[in-house]
Amino acid sequence: MNKQIKYINLGEKDYKDTWDYQTELFQGIIDTKISNRRNDENNPTPNYLLFVEHPHVYTLGKSGDISNLLLSEKQLEEKGAKFYKINRGGDITYHGPGQIVGYPILDLDNFFTDIHKYLRFLEEAIILTLAEYGIKSERSEGETGVWLDVGTPFARKICAMGVKSSRWVTMHGFALNVNANLGYFDNIVPCGIKDKAVTSMEAELNRKIPMEEVQNKILIHFKTLFEAEIIE
Repeated sequence: MNKQIKYINLGEKDYKDTWDYQTELFQGIIDTKISNRRNDENNPTPNYLLFVEHPHVYTLGKSGDISNLLLSEKQLEEKGAKFYKINRGGDITYHGPGQIVGYPILDLDNFFTDIHKYLRFLEEAIILTLAEYGIKSERSEGETGVWLDVGTPFARKICAMGVKSSRWVTMHGFALNVNANLGYFDNIVPCGIKDKAVTSMEAELNRKIPMEEVQNKILIHFKTLFEAEIIE
């Protein structure tokens, strides 16, 4: 079992280019697992954690409803945003500058083979990070991601999640709104949920938050939860 996770900060990178890169890493792990099984070998499989900021983009999960995108192609162009249908779970979401997007590409055979537990760990890493800023966040039953004021009329999502897995290898992940422009969420029904708002750390704390500082805190909690060694 290889509990090392290679951390790669991609900075600002186009969504499609990042998706292709994720897919390459994801497929590489799967190919190693298939080869191990066929040849009765035990070659270690790598694990990765990518952090990235995307230019404005909307993505729709495989079970999502296109009607949750409230813009035409022309309006997307006017807003300088792209749109992709992708192969993760979940509905529609937005990515853009000021948002930390995390893509763990892990072989869960190296940690634990439980997708439910994996999602809870991703949520917990964000919940613990937000707590360091005095933001009390929590899970909302039946809805993935991290929320504030659950069960009240003021419930709002601060971190979206959607993952894909095959042969216990994961891709896609989470998107935490740090200093994101929340106006872009007005153009979609976020995650297909009509009656819930979206927020950011900046909106909650009324100040800009250093992105690198938040990334480092997430990394520490991720490392602890997965009992992993982070390597760069």
